[in-house]
Amino acid sequence: MGHYERIHEFESDLNCTELRIGIVMSCYNIDASKGLLESCTKELEKNGVPSTNILMVKVPGALEIPLALQKMALTDQFDALVALGVVIRGSTYHFEVVSKESASGITAVQLDTGIPVANGILTTETNEQAIERMSQKGTEAARAAIEMVCLLRKLDEEIQ
Repeated sequence: MGHYERIHEFESDLNCTELRIGIVMSCYNIDASKGLLESCTKELEKNGVPSTNILMVKVPGALEIPLALQKMALTDQFDALVALGVVIRGSTYHFEVVSKESASGITAVQLDTGIPVANGILTTETNEQAIERMSQKGTEAARAAIEMVCLLRKLDEEIQ
């Protein structure tokens, strides 16, 4: 099977005590955003990331998240970044614009910089749905950040 023999499932053997994580959180829909932040940081710390290695910045809304992520990524001070926010459908087309453009911006940051960015932006129909999903989404974003750092490091070892 050639190179495919080396592919294996992710196993997190990463020493997370050294990880430096940056978080950008939107202040729009702040209650659910704070819930995302709480569950994300709790999961990072549960996995060994010291709170002193986590830097969190706030931005006004989801459309501002990519620029802050890019600024942080370009410092080379972070192993991974996390985007947190909540976009709730309203009665206008704005929901689609914000959802699509924030996701595109987040993807561009990680592809342009090589720094993994976990997208923890909730897109929901109602505030109640956001509150229901915030804990799970924040936890998933933290895990994705850690897993991507580990995966990229393993790929670096395999490729070199």
